[in-house]
Amino acid sequence: MLATKVSAEMSCLAIDKFIGNQLKIVQIIGKPEASTFAGIDQLLLVLPMTVPAAAWRQMPQGNKLKTLLKRQRPQRVPAVSSRLNNKRQTAVHLGNVSATRATFERLTFARKLVAAALREKAGTIGIWVLGFDTAEQERLTKDMLSATLAAACQLPAFKSKDTPVRIKSIRVVGLDRKLDVSRVAAEANGNNLARCLTALPPNKLDARAYVTLLRELARSNGWQFKKFGLAELKKKGAGAFLAVAQGNADDSAAIVRLRYRPGKHSGSPDLSLVGKGIIFDTGGTNLKPFSSMLDMHIDMGGSAVAVGTLQALTELEVPFAIDCWLAITENRTGPAAYKPQDVVTAANGTTIQTIHTDAEGRMALADTLVFASRDKPGFMLDYATLTGACVTAITTRYSGVFSNRPDLHPVLKKSGRDSGERVWPFPMGKEFLEDLKSDTADLMQCSANGGGDHILAASFLNEFVDADIPWVHVDLSACQRKGGLAHIPTEITGFGVRFSMDLILDKDVLDASQWERASG
Repeated sequence: MLATKVSAEMSCLAIDKFIGNQLKIVQIIGKPEASTFAGIDQLLLVLPMTVPAAAWRQMPQGNKLKTLLKRQRPQRVPAVSSRLNNKRQTAVHLGNVSATRATFERLTFARKLVAAALREKAGTIGIWVLGFDTAEQERLTKDMLSATLAAACQLPAFKSKDTPVRIKSIRVVGLDRKLDVSRVAAEANGNNLARCLTALPPNKLDARAYVTLLRELARSNGWQFKKFGLAELKKKGAGAFLAVAQGNADDSAAIVRLRYRPGKHSGSPDLSLVGKGIIFDTGGTNLKPFSSMLDMHIDMGGSAVAVGTLQALTELEVPFAIDCWLAITENRTGPAAYKPQDVVTAANGTTIQTIHTDAEGRMALADTLVFASRDKPGFMLDYATLTGACVTAITTRYSGVFSNRPDLHPVLKKSGRDSGERVWPFPMGKEFLEDLKSDTADLMQCSANGGGDHILAASFLNEFVDADIPWVHVDLSACQRKGGLAHIPTEITGFGVRFSMDLILDKDVLDASQWERASG
C-alpha cells in the first residue's frame, strides 16, 4: 500500500479502492428462471419502444408491468417501478429505449435507469435487455454495465462515518451468449480512477502524495516510473514549468513519466499521453475570485484522465508501447510567484512573455510536451482543463479538440459520437500566433484581450510539439457538469477515457503514416 503518511491522511487512496476491485459480474445465458430473480435486489429491465408480445410473456408478472406501463407518460425513465412477488421483493425498474439512438443518448438513459435502483440499498443489480435482436441486446447491455460500474464507484469522502457500498454485484440475465466485458470493465476502472483522483481535496492530494500514488500505481501495473524534480528540471531548462512552480511553498512540484512496455518492446513509444496536473490553482499573482477558485482542486483533471487512460489500456494488455507524462504543481501566489511581464525560456529554447499568471496550464504543459516529443512517439494526446473560453464556446456537454493534423477532425468527432464522450474540433496554427506576437520574447503566453483563448492556447502549445508527431489536444470543458454526463452520475465526469479508448483502439490513429504533416 501507500507510504505511512499518505495512508494515514488519505485512506481513500488505497489502490484497490480505485482499481483491481471490480464488481463481480455474473452472466446468465438463456431465459431466466424465478430462482434467478430471487437473488436480485434491483432488476433493471430494458425494453424497446414498442414491446413485442413475446417479451411480455417472458417477464415475471409481465401483464402487471404492461398495465402499469400504459398509465405512464412516454419517455419517462424509468417508465415503471414495481416489485416482484418473491421473498426478496425484488424491485423492477423498466425503461424503454431505441437501440438506434446515439451512444450519448443510450448512456444517458442507462444512467437514469440505474439511478432509480440507488434510491434504496441496491445490493445485487440485475440487468435484463429484452425484446431486441442479439447485436442490439449486447450493445445495450454494455451501456447498462458501463452506467452501473460508474454508479458503483464511490468518490472520496472524509466523513466521520463510512458510507456503505451500495452496489455489491451485478447479474446480467437473458443473454443469447456470453459477452466479453473486459473492455467495458477496463474503461470503467480507468474512468473511476480519473474521477477519484480529480475529486480528492487539495490537502489530501498534494504534489508529494500524488507522486507517491503514481509510484504505487506504477509498481502494481509494472510501469516504469521516473520523477523529474525541480533541480533536474532546472538543468533541462524547463523554464515555463518552473515559472509556475516557483510560487509553491516547497520543492514538491515535478514532472512524472510513466512507461508501459509490453513484452520485449523497446525504443520510441507508439503513444504518448500528456496531462495537466495543476493540483490547486489560485490563479497566482492574478488571483482568482472566490467563485472561480472554489473547485480548483480539479485543475489536475487532465493528468487524471491521462493516468486513467493508461490504466485502462494496461488492463487490456495492449501490444503497443505507451509513455504518460504528468505536469504536477500548484499555481500559488506569494513573494516568489511568477508575474505578468516575466520572460522565461522553455525547454526547447522558446522565450515566453508572461501576460496572465492564471494561464499557467499552457506554461506547465509547454515543457512537458517538449520532453514527450523528444522521445518521438508515433501519436500524442494531451488533456487539460485549460480554458474557460472552451466552456463558453461549447458548454460542459462537449470538450474541445485541436490537432496539428486537420484531417483528424472528422475522426475525432466520430470517436466522440461512438464513445458517448462528444468532442468538437477547433482550428489552430500559425495564423493565430499573430495574436501572440511579443516585442520582448518569441511569443506571448496568451493575449491580453482574451478573445478565442481556447484557440490561442492550443496554438501556443503547438509550438512545443515536434511537427512530425501527430498530436491532439483535448480542452476538457466537460470535466465537470452538474448532474453528471452520459452514463456518469457525478459532477466530476472523468471525461476523456472512453473517448481516448475509442480513438486509440477503434480508429487506427497510431498508424501515423496516414496523417500528413501539418503545413504552415
